[in-house]
Amino acid sequence: MSEQGYIKFQCRWIKAKPLSCLYLKELNYWRRILYQLGLIGADKHRIGFGNLSVRFKQTNQFIITGTRTGHLKKLSSQHYVKVTSYNWQENRLICQGPIKASSESLSHGALYQSGPEVQAVIHVHHLKLWKKLVQSRLATSRKAEYGTPAMAEEIMKLLARKLVREKKIFAMAGHEGGIISFGSNISEAGQVLHNAIDSLWQLC
Repeated sequence: MSEQGYIKFQCRWIKAKPLSCLYLKELNYWRRILYQLGLIGADKHRIGFGNLSVRFKQTNQFIITGTRTGHLKKLSSQHYVKVTSYNWQENRLICQGPIKASSESLSHGALYQSGPEVQAVIHVHHLKLWKKLVQSRLATSRKAEYGTPAMAEEIMKLLARKLVREKKIFAMAGHEGGIISFGSNISEAGQVLHNAIDSLWQLC
């Protein structure tokens, strides 16, 4: 499906109890901030946008916001899921929890697969910053659609660039307004995003 906010990959969902709140406290804290800033939410058709995740312990597994949760003001443990296995080349993943994983899960997986220094990932929408990043060439190819193997492959290529590793932020050129930041923890990923948005105002 090509509509924003809908899962495109093959998803094997293992329904399970919610994760411990110990894993979700900081993640949910930043999710509330991003929602309040309008960086995560839903459009007039109630199609959600934006998601965030953290690596689970020292594995390539990760905890991510569930599908179709963008419009919700507050999330609980019922709205998070653990992605236990994924293969972006084959466009499939396995997740477990009370809800299915976000439609952007394969993009998050590509970042975690790129190296152990990536411990958290944030995907939001901000059109002005997106345009700036695209113009700065800190962006994936316009041909790569969100939530597809092509996007995951583009992310892997992009993260091989030293500048992207240093900036820890880039635009998804084929996904208007879509931005990804990352870091050694969710706070760093959030601060990278905050600083990038703040710099737009300083230029005015």
